[in-house]
Amino acid sequence: MKRIRFDPLIFLPHTHNNKLLKGNKYMYALTIETRPEQKLPFEIVERKGIGHPDTLCDAIAEQASRDYAAYCLEQFGKIAHHWFDKVMLLGGQSDIDFGKGILMHPYTVLFAGKGAHRVGKQEIPLEDILHTAAAKVLSSVLRGFDPSKHLRTEVRIVDYVDPGRTSGRYRPASEDDLISLDAEGRVSNDCNVCVGYAPLSLLENIVLKTEWEMTRGAFKKLFPDTGYDIKIVGTHRLDTIHLQVNLPFIAELIPNYSTYVKRVEAAEVAIKNFVKERFQISVNVEVNTTKSPTERRLYLTVTGSVADTGDVGVVGRGNRANGLITPCCPMSIEASCGKNPVDHTGKLYGILAIQLAQDIHAATGLSNTVILSTRKGKPIQDADQVCILIQDWARHQKQYEAAVKSMIQRGLQNIGDLTEKIIIKGVTQW
Repeated sequence: MKRIRFDPLIFLPHTHNNKLLKGNKYMYALTIETRPEQKLPFEIVERKGIGHPDTLCDAIAEQASRDYAAYCLEQFGKIAHHWFDKVMLLGGQSDIDFGKGILMHPYTVLFAGKGAHRVGKQEIPLEDILHTAAAKVLSSVLRGFDPSKHLRTEVRIVDYVDPGRTSGRYRPASEDDLISLDAEGRVSNDCNVCVGYAPLSLLENIVLKTEWEMTRGAFKKLFPDTGYDIKIVGTHRLDTIHLQVNLPFIAELIPNYSTYVKRVEAAEVAIKNFVKERFQISVNVEVNTTKSPTERRLYLTVTGSVADTGDVGVVGRGNRANGLITPCCPMSIEASCGKNPVDHTGKLYGILAIQLAQDIHAATGLSNTVILSTRKGKPIQDADQVCILIQDWARHQKQYEAAVKSMIQRGLQNIGDLTEKIIIKGVTQW
């Protein structure tokens, strides 16, 4: 294996002229090498599908934050402070066999965190907002899920404040205590480090697009007897790509063991064909490795998720903001789903880092990694550090440096626009 050599990092301090960014020092760390993982003889990538308990929690937390923010905007014209990124899903209990699936004990969704319960004397229907968010997500993903029967929620959202304070972020005395959406008035809620990179590798694209195909493409029409709690682990060793897929089947629609095996084998063929057609490459595919009837570990479910049998999900334990788990590539441990979209830079900068990396790649064609760090209490446009590693920069610096810096400046100046995009349109972060 060739030893990866990096040239010395070149630090280019830069101060923006824009008054909101005055004094902000940027450190561009540039190397002439490609991203190191692209030269490794081995790569591994994982994706937890939209029905996985961890992914369900990400979706519930984000839906809850969006709905809470939308309510506040409608009622007060501003958004009350909150963070709902500590959601836990406790799975139910089921009676499952071939041709039969009954959910006997409901799911429990636990919301823990902090948030305003009222603004002045006007109550915010917090529990209704959170329960509705959980019901909305689960009923849209899980087959036959009836929130009135299959869901209960526990809300442990507190509004505690510092000793001696009677009002503030969590107990606003009036609308004047709420954070303005005017970007000039917003400051970073925390110190965060966020990262994004582009483009995705071949394996990353295969894993991501295969799960999409299995949950929202032609595959789903061919396999209506499958659920959404899909997990794909892809490995790329030298010239061989292997996909290990956990695929849930709906017990009610699988009458016997032989049918189960036939459907598993058919799914393997369908996945291979999809990858071959989409990426012009042959891959090895293995679906549901425990097929033995004596083991009784067949992947049969009631609603299409392993949560039917008591499995637990938690926000932040699954896919990163780009939809993947990539141990061979840089990742941030930020659990962005459910965080306040107004001023929590762990959320805003996580999305921005990915967007900037994609924009830089689109404009230059060069692989790159963008690392952003923030400083608590500083204006949200004022990143503490920006570190960019760009492929073959020594050769391309003269051509692209001005454009790259302009993209960074523009992205930071407009970071406040992400709030509206997150609330109104939604930004998938799992």
